[in-house]
Amino acid sequence: MSQQGGTPTGPEDDWWGQLYDDATDDTGPVPAPDSLDDRFASASGTLGGPAPAGLPVTPAIPDPRPGGAPPRVPWEPPPRGPETSGPSTGASPPTAPRPPEQPPPAAPRPPERPPATAPPAGQVSPPPAAPTSGAAFGSWTPTTARPPAARTTRMEPPPGPLPSRAHVGSRPPTYDPEPTALPPADPGALDGLVSDTVLDGARYGACTLRAASVRGDSARYRGELRRDALLTARFGTGEQALVLVALATGVRTSPGAHRAAAEACRWIGAAVGRSHARLADDIGAARRGDLKSGLHRLTDRSLGRLRASAAEQGLEPDLYAATLRCLLLPADPECRTRVFFGVGPGGLFRLRDGAWQDIEPGTTEARGEPVVGFGSPPAETPDGDRLTMDLGIPTPPSPYEPAPEPPREPFRFRTSVARPGDTLLMCGTGLADPLRGEPALLAHLADRWSRPEPPGLAAFLADTQVRVKGYADDRTAAAVWEA
Repeated sequence: MSQQGGTPTGPEDDWWGQLYDDATDDTGPVPAPDSLDDRFASASGTLGGPAPAGLPVTPAIPDPRPGGAPPRVPWEPPPRGPETSGPSTGASPPTAPRPPEQPPPAAPRPPERPPATAPPAGQVSPPPAAPTSGAAFGSWTPTTARPPAARTTRMEPPPGPLPSRAHVGSRPPTYDPEPTALPPADPGALDGLVSDTVLDGARYGACTLRAASVRGDSARYRGELRRDALLTARFGTGEQALVLVALATGVRTSPGAHRAAAEACRWIGAAVGRSHARLADDIGAARRGDLKSGLHRLTDRSLGRLRASAAEQGLEPDLYAATLRCLLLPADPECRTRVFFGVGPGGLFRLRDGAWQDIEPGTTEARGEPVVGFGSPPAETPDGDRLTMDLGIPTPPSPYEPAPEPPREPFRFRTSVARPGDTLLMCGTGLADPLRGEPALLAHLADRWSRPEPPGLAAFLADTQVRVKGYADDRTAAAVWEA
């Protein structure tokens, strides 16, 4: 044949027909024509040398086509090579290059959701609904979304009490709420100075104690000393201990009123401390009669020593005097008996179930017929005869009889069995008078002190300083919260 594609010219193209014409006999020794396998074996022997006798010939793997193998999808396993039954003859064929992996087809995007709107105040938006069927998105099948775990309902702490107010009533007091002037000081008697504020607290047994004494608005403005005194003391240890809270108020017009109040607290504290074991035993055994008589004697002795101190200083007993109010708290958590005793006016209140109760004990009333030296004689005899006519002429004092002592304040005593959640408040007249005269102050303290937990020292001090117009005296109070 001609490379230019012309017609054959004769015998020069006979070699093509002689080689590939079916009519031409094979040149091999076998009369039968050779097969494709025979020709392949012949070509392999020519390239790699003669194959050993008796072993099958391993055909060579041809190189991949230029076009490359079709791309493999991700979920199809990789192709495995042909298994051979024995060792191959000749050189190992080169490893075919692995086609580059194509990234898996992207999953179709889910339809866009409308923008979420914020739920109204006070409502909680429900969680998104989980798909009900495992729909396949291309090569990725999403797992069924688990519903969110239910939120455990945890008891939230109760809201805190309202902040303490500066004053209650229709209008604020005239005086400045903060200290203005300091009291005058003597260089030779600096130990006689009294601080503007005293604050204390403790927790024993089933009760929590808060105590405070604050100079009144009038004394702060005029630069006068605080006339109230406060004493908190613990006698004994463990469950046999006894806690004493004593507050005293000196006479308003006396220059030494603060010293008299402080001495009254010290004397009663020393007397109770020496007898604390017997007192704690009587409280635990509920021996009310023994308690009343014993505390009455201790109070009379303490105030008697105060009158003796006035005589030593050359002062009138009426000027160097003080009212005294005390509270005994046993440290035994099983004993909830609270004992109050004292002499003079003041206040004793109890907050129970959100309502205040005024439990100030009354003075002892005289009973029975008048006797000599006590009471007044009757106006007439049992038969109806009048004894004499009262002309209103005073009887002159006898030089042989001592001058009569001024009338003393009656002794006050009360025992109270506390309940869980109660609040017992003992205070002087500086706080008792506004509590009885201004209902708004009672309501405010009820809101502040009705919480399960007692207030801290700073909060209690702020509560005792809530002012009321028309009441500017010193304020001293002790409150007990029952667990």
